[in-house]
Amino acid sequence: MSARSKARKRALDILYQSDVRGDDLALTLAVEAKRAASEPAREASWLYAREIVDGVLDNHDDIDEQIITHARDWKIERMPAVDRAILRIAVWELLHNDEVPAAVAIDEAVELAKEFSTDDSGSFIHGVLARITRAN
Repeated sequence: MSARSKARKRALDILYQSDVRGDDLALTLAVEAKRAASEPAREASWLYAREIVDGVLDNHDDIDEQIITHARDWKIERMPAVDRAILRIAVWELLHNDEVPAAVAIDEAVELAKEFSTDDSGSFIHGVLARITRAN
């Protein structure tokens, strides 16, 4: 697994934890940063995970608006928390990180959904991200 794939999973853990617990995302990130300081072997994945979470924090309203607009008949609060987190990561990569090709962001999101969410989540996430890509 590449360092960026590991970072996406780490960012997913942070976003999901914050959402499920109802904790402030910045606080959850700070706790994870403290833990990451004691894990120098995982620094490569931590740096990109932090970039993702910071990006989601900085662009939260825009990211959620994109998800709401393109999730056809799904309210964001009714989505499984893991799907929301995966979508937020992928939308940030699609719209705010020029280093990641759209196909890679979508593929990585679908793989995370297949591994951590429901049987239908991969195709749902793919559809939402494809519509966002076409619209932007």
